[in-house]
Amino acid sequence: MRVFSIFPVLFLAAMAAPAAAHVPVAITDSGDTGWVLTATLFALLTVLPGFALFHAGRVRAKNMLAMLLEIGAVVAAVSVLWITVGYSLAFSADGSDWIGTLSNFMFADTLAVRDGQSIGEIVFALFQMGFALLAPVIMIGAAAERARLGWAVLFAALWTLLVYVPVARWVWGAGWLADMGVIDYAGGLTVHMTAGIAGLIVALTLGRRKGWQGEDFMPANPALAFGGMALLWIGSVAMAGGAALTASDLGAGSAIINSHFAAAISALVWIALERRAVGHVTITGFALGAVAGLAAIAPAAGSVGPLGALVIGLLAAIACRAMLPVVRIRLGIDDALGIFAVHGIGGLLGTVLTAVFSASLFDGVGYTDGAGIVSQLGIQLIAVAAVGAWTAVVTLILGYGVSAGIRMRVSSDSEERGLDDVGDSLRA
Repeated sequence: MRVFSIFPVLFLAAMAAPAAAHVPVAITDSGDTGWVLTATLFALLTVLPGFALFHAGRVRAKNMLAMLLEIGAVVAAVSVLWITVGYSLAFSADGSDWIGTLSNFMFADTLAVRDGQSIGEIVFALFQMGFALLAPVIMIGAAAERARLGWAVLFAALWTLLVYVPVARWVWGAGWLADMGVIDYAGGLTVHMTAGIAGLIVALTLGRRKGWQGEDFMPANPALAFGGMALLWIGSVAMAGGAALTASDLGAGSAIINSHFAAAISALVWIALERRAVGHVTITGFALGAVAGLAAIAPAAGSVGPLGALVIGLLAAIACRAMLPVVRIRLGIDDALGIFAVHGIGGLLGTVLTAVFSASLFDGVGYTDGAGIVSQLGIQLIAVAAVGAWTAVVTLILGYGVSAGIRMRVSSDSEERGLDDVGDSLRA
C-alpha cells in the first residue's frame, strides 16, 4: 500500500513542474538522407579498401603490409580529428571566411538541418568526412616505401587540420572562395589538387628511394592494385552523386553519369597512348587512366554535360600521362605512386576546365550571378593559385616541423630489408 501512496505525490509534482520548452522538429527528407548515408559508406569504401589496395598493390612486395598499415592508421587518426574538431572548423555556421569555430566540437549541435539542405547536419558531417579522409590517403602514396610510420600518421593528421580543413572552409564552408563563386562540386580542387601538390612536396622532402633511377620498381601485385582501383572507381562515382545531397536524377544522376563517363574515356585514352609509346598496354596504365579521369571530373561532375565530361576525361589522360616522366625523369623527383601527376594535374586541369564546360553552350548548367566563361575562368584560376600556394607552403613547413620530433625517414637498413620486416613495422 505504501508503494501506491506515492503516486498522488508524483502526480502533483509533475503538475507543478514547468512545462518543457517546445523544441521545433527539423523536417528531413528520408529519401535524401538514405541516399547520402549510402554515399557515405561508398566514400569509406573508396578509402578502405579502395585506395589502400590501389597503393599497396603498386609498391614492392616487401612493403605491401607497411603500406596497408600506414593507410589504416592515417584513416583512424584523421577520423578522430574530423569528428572532434575538423568538421567544426570547416563547416560551423559561425566563424570567418577563413576558418570556423569549435561550436560543433565532437558533432555538438548538429541535429538541425543546414540551410538549403534536406538532410540532418550530422549526416552531412559524416559525408564530408569521406572527402577529409580521401585527401591525406591519396597524398601519403607519394611517400611510399621510405616514410616512417609515426611521422606519416602525425604529419597526415596535422596536414588535414592545417591544409585540408581551411581549404574546405574556403570552398565548401561559405568561405571567401565560395563567396567569389568557385565551382568545386566533388573535390577536384579541395581534395585531388591539394593532395597532389602536397605529395610533390613530401616526395621532395623525403628524397629518393634507394636504387631508384626514375622508373617504377616492380609492383608487388598489379591485380590487387586493379581491384583497389575498381573499388575506388565505384566509390568515387557514388561520392560525386552524394555531393548533390539529394536523390535526384538531375543532381545525383547527372553527376554519376559524368564521373563514370570521364573515368572510362580517360582509361581508354591512357592505354591507347601507352600502346603507341611502348608497343603494349598494361593493367596499371588502365588503372591510372581511370583515376586521372575521376580526379579531373570531380570539380565539374555536377555542372557539365556529357560532352564536357568526355573532353575532360580525354584531356586528363593526355596531361597526366605526359606529366609522369616530367616529374620522375626531368625533375628527378621520386613521387613513388605518381600522386602529383595523376591527382594534382588531374584536379587542377578539371578545376580550370569546369569554367569552360559549365557553360550552357556546351550543355552545362550555366553560371550564377550573371557570370560567363571568362569571369568564371578568372575565379577558378584565383582558387587554383591560392589553394596551391597555401598547400605548398604549409606542407613544407609542416613536414620539417614534424620531423623535429619524429624522424621522417626509416633507416637505410630498414629500407633495404623492406618495411614489412616485423621489427620495423612495430616501430613508429
